[in-house]
Amino acid sequence: MLNNRNKSQTNETGVLYRHGDVLLRHIDTLPVNAQKCVGATLAHGEVTGHSHRIQQSHAVQLWVNGNDLFLEIKEPTATLVHEEHRAIELPQGLYHVWRQREYRPDAYVEVID
Repeated sequence: MLNNRNKSQTNETGVLYRHGDVLLRHIDTLPVNAQKCVGATLAHGEVTGHSHRIQQSHAVQLWVNGNDLFLEIKEPTATLVHEEHRAIELPQGLYHVWRQREYRPDAYVEVID
């Protein structure tokens, strides 16, 4: 579901948001061992230098748990932006963040733009 403005649906656990090679899933709680990290960038493109980031950096907190990234939006909404994609508004809440991966015979690797 992309940017559905139906408030009753956007606050439900499990709602998905796709933004290029980044996928976010609305969750209820953070993992117990999640640690705060600095910034508002969800994925940085090593080839283009473009990044998937939250425009209002003051409105968010990033968390990590092992290799997993989580996003906490503390204000009513925040805007996810990237130079090559249409911006989307994300409602307040917690999100699990994944980078798209591709299969190679020797491993799965994150997609790099």
